[in-house]
Amino acid sequence: MDTDNSTSQGRPATEAREPGCGPQGLLIGGQWRDAESGRTTRTLSPITEEPLEPVAAASRADAAAAVAAAQAAFETWSQTAPAERRAILLRAADLLEERTPRIADTMTEENGAVAAWGHFNVRLAAGIMREAAAQAYGLIGEVLPSDVPGLLSMGVRQPVGVVVGIAPWNAPVILGVRAVVWALAYGNTVVLKASEESPRTHGAIATVLRDAGVPDGVVNLVTNAPEDAAEIVEELVVHPAVRAVNFTGSTRVGRIIAEKAATHFKRTLLELGGKAPLIVLDDADLDAAAAAASFGAFMYQGQICMSTERIVVDRSVAEAFNERLAARAKALVTGDPRKPGTQVGPMINRSAFEHLRALLDDAVERGARIAAGGGFDGLVHEPTVVTDVTPEMRLYHEESFGPAVSVVVADGPDDAVRIANDTSYGLSSAVFGKDESRAMSVAKRLRTGIAHVNGATVHDELMMPFGGVGDSGWGRFGARVALHEFTDLRSITVSQQPRHYPI
Repeated sequence: MDTDNSTSQGRPATEAREPGCGPQGLLIGGQWRDAESGRTTRTLSPITEEPLEPVAAASRADAAAAVAAAQAAFETWSQTAPAERRAILLRAADLLEERTPRIADTMTEENGAVAAWGHFNVRLAAGIMREAAAQAYGLIGEVLPSDVPGLLSMGVRQPVGVVVGIAPWNAPVILGVRAVVWALAYGNTVVLKASEESPRTHGAIATVLRDAGVPDGVVNLVTNAPEDAAEIVEELVVHPAVRAVNFTGSTRVGRIIAEKAATHFKRTLLELGGKAPLIVLDDADLDAAAAAASFGAFMYQGQICMSTERIVVDRSVAEAFNERLAARAKALVTGDPRKPGTQVGPMINRSAFEHLRALLDDAVERGARIAAGGGFDGLVHEPTVVTDVTPEMRLYHEESFGPAVSVVVADGPDDAVRIANDTSYGLSSAVFGKDESRAMSVAKRLRTGIAHVNGATVHDELMMPFGGVGDSGWGRFGARVALHEFTDLRSITVSQQPRHYPI
């Protein structure tokens, strides 16, 4: 892999690292490079289950070098004028949108995303960049009252330093951008650890930021082989120069990161698994509820952290609701995501597929009924509605992260709240009912970081605080709340007249 090609500005050319243009390398200190060992890795296409293009397989030394580069760039970047940081992020948003077709195609290749999901990812990610740009002036503090005569006392916000962002594959542009731009806006430098399932998509984000004018070392990219993930993450988390880590992914890995970070007193922002409930009350608009449930459960094969995993429906309307949901599930078009009209494509990999099948088989063996779907072709699994689900079944408790949704019957609002809260997860939720005041009272009782009344569980906007409780993690992404995650609040005083001390 040639790293000596240069642009007219003397920087290594980025074209060879953009999606579809050759092997994906590491970005360290503004330079695209191979792994120090020369090793590469390949992810498998969920469409064909064949290997895709090679990707650099970083070592611990490469990860440490990326952190060192970010540390070296921090002093200058943290002192960069807010207007300059804002301008760079705005240029990056424009570049991201210009490259939408290419990046969306890469998402399809790596992640089995249909075109609509890929284009939506880029559009929302560009919006996140623009909102982060607006927050470049957000390092606001306050003047505090003091009992000491002539003492100016202030609470001042400052960037924390080097931030590690670990992003997942399921919404790779949205979540990859989210992992870095809030930190950048406030003057931090970052290392983005790409997902093993979407390295080239995450590589496109690093390319966009670099091409937009982010100085060398401010944004660094690390890709790795799956078998090296644990040691790469450990190096990034425990490195002395790293001051904060944000991670979006499984609860299992999030717990490991939290434990390692706590040992070294590192700040963490964790957005983890979910088992989102959608409650259908007895007065709900059943057509609207079924539409939201179908979208929430089956959009991108149910592989979204906010995906509707459980529908808790009042017994009096359960049969009518189930008929509507089953009809919608059966009408969805499954198949090759590269073909126009496909709505549900393949699951991300064989392991995820087998996990879903195990949950469904267990549920059926214990008395559940498949009301729609259940079939599959390769990694393409039909949208599946499972009724008569009970707590004895794995599907009731475990995150399926696939195109399947369980239906549980409740006897009234109190019972619905009990069932909805019968989980260790707490990310997103929804409640449907025509009496909005009643539905809102139910939503307030749900132990989730996000709740929607008469809307789908899958919903996020730029100004919304985003995050969960319980096994769904802690901390919040989004707009102004990111200020608390990626800055330190310091007390600074200035004595403006002579002080008298007792000794």
